[in-house]
Formats: sequence, structure tokens, C-alpha cells
Amino acid sequence: MGMLDGKVALITGGSRGQGRAHALTCAREGADVVIIDTLDQIQTVQYPMAQQADIDETVRQVEALDRRIVAVAGDVRKQADLDAAVQRGIAELGKIDILIANAGIFSLAPAHELTDEQWDDMIAVNLTGVWKSAKAVLPHMMENGGGSIVMTSSINGLEPGANYVHYCAAKFGVVGIMKTLALEYAPHGIRVNSVHPGAILTPMTSWQGAWDMMSGKPAGEGTEEDMLEAGYHFHALKGNGFLSPQRIADAALFLNSDLASAVTGVTLPVDAGHLLIPGVNQNPVK
Repeated sequence: MGMLDGKVALITGGSRGQGRAHALTCAREGADVVIIDTLDQIQTVQYPMAQQADIDETVRQVEALDRRIVAVAGDVRKQADLDAAVQRGIAELGKIDILIANAGIFSLAPAHELTDEQWDDMIAVNLTGVWKSAKAVLPHMMENGGGSIVMTSSINGLEPGANYVHYCAAKFGVVGIMKTLALEYAPHGIRVNSVHPGAILTPMTSWQGAWDMMSGKPAGEGTEEDMLEAGYHFHALKGNGFLSPQRIADAALFLNSDLASAVTGVTLPVDAGHLLIPGVNQNPVK
């Protein structure tokens, strides 16, 4: 018996990384799945974004778990795309019980060098896209008498980070959306919470700019190995460098399950103790 038996979960950014981990975890726990992800490269994003092959692989893995999946190519910046994904999910799977608003992008620049395009793209995907995703499911959840929404923020929705003010602004903003919707829709039986990942190893976090940032080396000189080593200094808990996306999927599973039936409006860090550290962990225990 799964923790999500009979449920249907919609996952934005569901084709790879944390999104795929959410899709597979929901499927393993008995849920059918709807995923939406864009196949367009956002020009201010320096790492390659999702490809059709990523969507196809997530579909294959969900179906291997004997669950149904609806895969939609769409952009969380476009309400029509999200509405269409919800409509397809309802038409083919019967309902939407869960939303995991996971889609996100990352880029780097000092605040005074940040372009309007970098700011606008970040806010559009990481903040406005979360609101639009919730907007797409809320009427259906209200009609059904309840539901669960988990929004992916970040530890940078709880603390600042240098050279990505636009990312921090969006992720802090997600907390505001989450808490407001949790209050507003509690009378409808809809729970809304946010999860706050620490350093998670995904295609969004492993690229040259991130390697340089985490290693402290000059631009272009950092390596993935440098970044992975630095991950141990980022977290406090023994043995934890960069974390698997599965750790975030586990947290979302709890929040979406009956185990959290009385939990709404909370920020749940999954950061191996990062927020306990003043600065960085100078003496990590591996």
C-alpha cells in the first residue's frame, strides 16, 4: 500500500532532476502523474534546459512502475499551458489531488551587473510560475473539497546568497505565496507548504558557473569535483555533500501524504543542517 494510493499529482519541471524524482516517488507510492516542462531554451540560462529525451525517460520510468502518466510540453510562464496540462490530467486521469510546483531556473551575476532580462526571466519562472501553477489547480481542488500543494523554494528563500539577488527574491517570494494561499484556501481543505532544498545535485546546479561559485575559483577554473567537495562544507550533517534529488522528493511525499494531514503553511528546509552553520562548515565530517 502506497502513501499516495489513488491520487493524481501534477509536477511542473517534471522531466529531470528534482522533477523526475518527484514523479517517480509519487508513482512508487501509488499516484498517477502529470508532468509539464518546457522544451525551449531560456536565453539567460547558461546550462542546457530539458529536452524531449528527458520527458521521454521520465515517462518510461513512471510507466515501468505501472502507473499512468500524462506528459505535456509547456511553459510555467504561460497560464494557458498550465491550464491545458490540468485539463488533460483531469480528462485522462480523472482529477488532480496534488501539485508540486517544482519548475525553476538559476543564473548568476552581481546585482549591479544583472540584466533586466535575467531578472525578468527569473521572476517569471521561479515566482510567477509558481503562482500560475497554483492558480491552474485551485478551482479544481476547491470543487473536489481539498488538495495538497508543495512549492519548491530554496534555503535562499530563508537566507540571502551573493550574486543571485533575483533568485533569492523569487524564492523568498514563494514563501509569501505559500503562506497566503495556505491561509486563503484552508477553509476549502487545501494544504499549501514549501520545501527548501540545500545543495542538490541536478542539471540546474552542476555547470561551469556553479562550479566556480562553489569552489571559489576564478571564472572558468572550477570543476565539478571542486563543487562536490565544497558541498561537504555547505552542510553540517555528517556524510552529506551535495544531496540527491530524492531527499527533496521524500520531503514532498511527507507533505502530500496523510501523515501531514494537519500540516499547512510551513517552510520545511531539507538542507542537512546548512541553516545551522554560521558561514560555512570549516571542519566537515565525511
